Amino acid sequence: MATNGSRQPQVSTALPPRTLNVQKFAESRSSELETLHSIIANRLNNDFRSRRSKRRRTTGYDNRTAKNRYRKKQKLGVVDASNDVASEKDEKKPPRHIRRKLELKKNPEIGFCTSGDGTKRLRTHVWHAKRFTMTKLWGFHLPLGLQGRGTGSRALLKRLKHGVLMHDASYYGAVQLEGPEDSLLAVLSIVLVSSPSAHSEDISHSVLSGVIYRNAMLHHVGAPFSCPIAPVTYMWRPSHQQYVGVDGDNNTDGCDKPQKINNCSSSRQLWVWIHAASFREGHNALKFACQKQMDETGILISCISLEGQLAKLEVMGSRTCHLLQMMLHPVTCILENSWQLKKCSVVEADGETRLKNFSIFDSEDHTSSSAIISLKVIDPRALTEKRVAVAPEAKSSSILGHVRNDEINGHMNLADNPNKKSELHSSLWSKPEEISDLSECIDLWDVSNGFDPPVEESVLCMEKQHQQLDFFRLGNKNLGAANVSSKGRCSRFCPIMLLKNDNQKGSVIRWSVILPLSWVKAFWVPLVSHGAHAIGLREKHWIACEGGLPYFPSDFPDCRAYSCFMATEAAAADKKEKLRPPAVRCFNVPIPPPWDCVRFAFDKKSSTLGDAQSHFEELYAKNTVDCNSFTKSDCENCETAALGSHVVSSFEGFVVRTSYMLSEFLNNINGEHLLLFPNMPDGKKRISKFMKDEGKLSCQNRAISLLNYDNKLCFLRVLLHAYKKGVFEEGAVVCAPHLTDITLWMSRSGSNDGEILLPQSSLRSFFVQQPSGKWELQIPDDPVARESHRWPIGFVTTGFVRGSKKPVAGAMCEAVCLARLREEQWNSMPVKQRRMEIFVLVRNLRSTAYRLALATIVLERWDEDLEYV
Repeated sequence: MATNGSRQPQVSTALPPRTLNVQKFAESRSSELETLHSIIANRLNNDFRSRRSKRRRTTGYDNRTAKNRYRKKQKLGVVDASNDVASEKDEKKPPRHIRRKLELKKNPEIGFCTSGDGTKRLRTHVWHAKRFTMTKLWGFHLPLGLQGRGTGSRALLKRLKHGVLMHDASYYGAVQLEGPEDSLLAVLSIVLVSSPSAHSEDISHSVLSGVIYRNAMLHHVGAPFSCPIAPVTYMWRPSHQQYVGVDGDNNTDGCDKPQKINNCSSSRQLWVWIHAASFREGHNALKFACQKQMDETGILISCISLEGQLAKLEVMGSRTCHLLQMMLHPVTCILENSWQLKKCSVVEADGETRLKNFSIFDSEDHTSSSAIISLKVIDPRALTEKRVAVAPEAKSSSILGHVRNDEINGHMNLADNPNKKSELHSSLWSKPEEISDLSECIDLWDVSNGFDPPVEESVLCMEKQHQQLDFFRLGNKNLGAANVSSKGRCSRFCPIMLLKNDNQKGSVIRWSVILPLSWVKAFWVPLVSHGAHAIGLREKHWIACEGGLPYFPSDFPDCRAYSCFMATEAAAADKKEKLRPPAVRCFNVPIPPPWDCVRFAFDKKSSTLGDAQSHFEELYAKNTVDCNSFTKSDCENCETAALGSHVVSSFEGFVVRTSYMLSEFLNNINGEHLLLFPNMPDGKKRISKFMKDEGKLSCQNRAISLLNYDNKLCFLRVLLHAYKKGVFEEGAVVCAPHLTDITLWMSRSGSNDGEILLPQSSLRSFFVQQPSGKWELQIPDDPVARESHRWPIGFVTTGFVRGSKKPVAGAMCEAVCLARLREEQWNSMPVKQRRMEIFVLVRNLRSTAYRLALATIVLERWDEDLEYV
């Protein structure tokens, strides 16, 4: 039938109702329901009981024993079961795991939760306790490693190369110094090595302006020859910060003003990050230095602890930048003098608008090392893969603007509402003063003023539920707003700091995220859910060894924290060994290594002490705090039982960690002719000159000035690589080889002919423990055993990582002994066979075989050895 132009009937486009009355729906369908009921009743013969074999055990959680007891009482007529159960439930406390879960679920703004003995718990303690082996260390319950036998390094290195690893380093504490800039610089110059004045002018300007941070070694007052405390990271608050909106307008209400303390316009603010093992000692040293400076100048300097207010998350791996770019969506940004982020733009594809964020992570190679970036980001829990923040293209001088809360949580989907893109462009981005939540420029440096905690998880879940109901047009809009209210103050934006760790010494990409302590769980769970693999202290040590970086406190034997840590390790090793049957127990080995035994090898090669060396050692002894004569009260967070039953071997020496200090040491002992080449401007030229010299390198008319018995030795950190084969364990002894040892190792091919072996009878007596508990080196009396004896010049502090393709071990060796070994080896080899590395022998303490290794002095490759993991 032709319509002849007649209008087609219109289909009703009425939307379904937002609410559905179930009773009316059933009444309207009553006839259909009765028909279905009759059909089912005929099939089941009116027996609607479920078969016993198909019933689910829905009452398996009940206490069956208690039920039976109350039933018996009820039969005997003793008590009324209902009243008795109710009264007992009222008096009985909730189980421990329920009470603990409720306690740890709390999220106070500052401070750590503590256990009964006062041990602190991280905010991620519950998450780690379910998956990791926990240990009590440095006053914290810390994750030691994944459950198991302590293996898994091969899989960890694979994740490091192709994925992302994350570690909760909130046990690090910050100390805040405030005062005039000149006074703060004076304080740092007497407690830090290297001091701020030792850097070049460009680096010093960048550090003072707050663009980059620096690593240094914290000492007691009297640096650089005083007792070291720990490696630290210090950063300055930018002298002036500028808040930039989307349209380039500056907010001059309070963010671009310089910090003022006591009405002094030149006052500055400084943070010093210290490891938990030495936090109390470092804080006291800084307070003493500030007090000394105030007594001399009369200018007020404040030194306060920020422990329990800030947290630190360490993210590392090849895909670190990709993960951070995906999870961190900036809302505001604080710009420093010489730092700017690239612009952000909107990319439209397939009817969907997404943010293409050209930020620092896209140009990571161009980002300066040790950079500091201050950001204010959106709560990562509120972001999903399909609903991300959208930003219009901004000018080159502008940064990400402000996102409304309803857009962050996905109340408006551009794919479903393409006609509202223009409306979004004009309403989503506005000036800072138009948004109440972002009206103030909140910076992480204002931590003393406090920060609002994140929105509770229950509130976010309720919001998502209402969003789903709105999507299906169910429920009531007015009811949703009342139920989503959160208790107390809360925020959807968090100020953070991003620190790019200097990765010039290794291939490991590392970033540190500093944020308020109350926001740790809000960032931790989303990062883990998006691919970050959590690691503990053991895995972190493996990563440091793989990158050739020192690990605190294992690679810092001159610090007090090392002695305390080793005392705890020795007690744990003895306790574990006592649990084994006597027939299969291994013989004891020194923990920590007996560093004073290096003195024998030193004296073996020593000669008459020079006047310059005596002057240097007098200067050292005059300004040295005895860091080995500590007591239980001085050792922070150490196990009392460990210190009471073990004698900690003192570290007889000092460690040089900068090229400047090594050069100064050589000058003071008149050792310019020693074959040690600090990484100075002419260091490479000097070492090339000596390596190509065909004549003898030793000076026949000049005696080498060496240390005597009563003075401390100089140690350098070296990296050890096995020449052909061998696995170097922690605590292994590094010995000085003979020239014939090197020749035999280099000439033999695969066979064991010429392998240097220590006699089995001398293995247990190489280091002998005295009744006092101190370990001593035992020189063998047997002529055969004496031929295989090699003098120790150092010890391995970090052993090989199993599964590494290029295994490397860290060790501490005496500096003058290394120079003498290099001189002997260069004199005995042709010019073409000379190496920058030094041949040494390494023997594990429970092994009889010496392995040839190549030792690389760290300070000959880099200016400083202060970067640590």
